[in-house]
Amino acid sequence: MNVIAPEVAVGDDSPARLERLANLSQQLLERARALGASQAEVSCSEDRGMEVNVRLGEVETVQSTRDRGIAVTVYFGQRKGSASTADLNEASLAATVEQACAIARHTEDDPAAGLADAALMARDFPDLDSWHPWALQADEAVDLALACEAAGREADPRISNSDGASVSSMQSVSVYANSHGFIGRERGTHHSVGCALIAGSGDGMQRDGWYTGGLARQDLEAADSVGRRAAERTVSRLQPRSLPTGSMPVLFSPEVARSLVGHLLSAVSGGALYRQASFLLDSVGQQLFPDWMQIEELPHLRRGLRSAAFDGDGVATRASALVRDGVLQRYVLGSYSARKLGLQTTANAGGVHNLQLAANAGSLQEIARQMGDGLLVTELMGQGVNGVTGDYSRGAGGFKVENGEIQYPVDGITIAGNLREMFAAIEAVGSDVDPRSHIRTGSILVGRMTIAGND
Repeated sequence: MNVIAPEVAVGDDSPARLERLANLSQQLLERARALGASQAEVSCSEDRGMEVNVRLGEVETVQSTRDRGIAVTVYFGQRKGSASTADLNEASLAATVEQACAIARHTEDDPAAGLADAALMARDFPDLDSWHPWALQADEAVDLALACEAAGREADPRISNSDGASVSSMQSVSVYANSHGFIGRERGTHHSVGCALIAGSGDGMQRDGWYTGGLARQDLEAADSVGRRAAERTVSRLQPRSLPTGSMPVLFSPEVARSLVGHLLSAVSGGALYRQASFLLDSVGQQLFPDWMQIEELPHLRRGLRSAAFDGDGVATRASALVRDGVLQRYVLGSYSARKLGLQTTANAGGVHNLQLAANAGSLQEIARQMGDGLLVTELMGQGVNGVTGDYSRGAGGFKVENGEIQYPVDGITIAGNLREMFAAIEAVGSDVDPRSHIRTGSILVGRMTIAGND
């Protein structure tokens, strides 16, 4: 087993907290074994954080949080039971294991139940650079939030009101252990600064905002820069128009483009597949995208937002292609869904770890020039996506692009299509990656979609 020990800062108690959770996990596994469980797994986590919210120059909330969660799952053959608690009292822990065992004894056999195969457990635990605690004091957080909001409110006279600004700093330590002898420790931090503003008056008011987020404080944009960008985005939406119903190219800005990838992930996830609730059933090996499209999962990306050495089953993660040359290479499976489908786990219990789309184009402005005339979408509303058929219909807002230039804001429109057809019609993926998500994509240009407006 190869373990790279992380550096420990002075005053950093996370290693001791992880060790305490690991010991607790072992005790719970031993209790489950003593009660007759053939297999068991335990997840323990502790979260700490602080968040402040201000509005119109006044402090609204200052909140400090400390949460703990302990979940125990036991297997009696192929019967499963789970129970959880946040109480470290000895009696409560014992009752939690007993309850999980009692539930398992009264459930039906599930042929797919059980731990992931022991041979698949992670053995290497590299430092993924995910731990960057910020010694943020409440008064400092308040000052940052006030500065963020003030910068936004002062940036343009058309800013008429504010929905406030926030600053948050969170840290989490967790342990997953199972009766294979596997113990995995993880720790991570996340910090953010955000602002939402209102421009205009009466029926002509528009709201928008901006935020910055990352694992380390130095990855964040400056607070005043966040406020000014929120103001810029808000006033740019004033006096929107609608569009005539028709069809045209649609350019998704990076912050909404990742939702298209999210729909792909939902359709190729194990749960949707074994329930026969996906428009991409039996699609591995099929050409879903243009032949230049590459989508890769990078679970060991240093300082990646979803980097991990193991998945929710303890299975070792590894870099692998999801889409290569436009062809779907695999599904997204944990051990349970893999068994249901008669396949092998892809180490995705709990989700994907840092997806990266390869760019074939430049910035959003460059893609807009390539598009010529079309729609730039910067906001999506509603849940109009049918995972079974792939039909897609969502409310949208953004900007009309004419002759390659952004001309005026639009809202009150609906964009529609079918996801399978939309994937095949992608013409460009930009290099303007939004770093605030584990889905690392730039702008995405879809060659043609149906637009329904009021004009």
